[in-house]
Amino acid sequence: MCAYESPAPPSVDDLLARARSGLRRLDPAAAFNAARGGAIIVDTRPEWQRRADGEIPGAIVIERNHLEWRCDPGSVACVPEATGYDVTWIICCDEGYSSSIAAASLQALGLSKATDVTGGFRAWRAAGLPVVKPAAPYSPRLPRAATASGPGKTSADPPASPLNLGKKAGPS
Repeated sequence: MCAYESPAPPSVDDLLARARSGLRRLDPAAAFNAARGGAIIVDTRPEWQRRADGEIPGAIVIERNHLEWRCDPGSVACVPEATGYDVTWIICCDEGYSSSIAAASLQALGLSKATDVTGGFRAWRAAGLPVVKPAAPYSPRLPRAATASGPGKTSADPPASPLNLGKKAGPS
């Protein structure tokens, strides 16, 4: 490399490795158990994926482009679940890639317990953990100000945590 050339920028793989180096990632079973203990699973998958593949019962939906604003308790756009910086946020995307970068972003905001699901929704489903296919996908969670006045949460939305994930979906 010449003295005047700048080093190559990091690749997306470098960014992912750096993000994961600060996370205590959870496999699907550990995420399930953490949610039963009060952690909040956040599904960041787009509606078309949730509609096609199903949803994690009790998870809240926050679209990726809103995640930091909704989870930061200091944000005017935070969700009701963002009660402090000690909330355990478990981010779940489709395969566990974008969720790692998202969880690292939450940690950079001071949400030190943020992490993600190794393998994402696909690994969750493959582990035989609960999945539901509601008639209509869950609506994204809206800011506290919107939910206080009524809009932003519908009867089709899952309950706030702690999650009731005690029973597996499917045949008994």
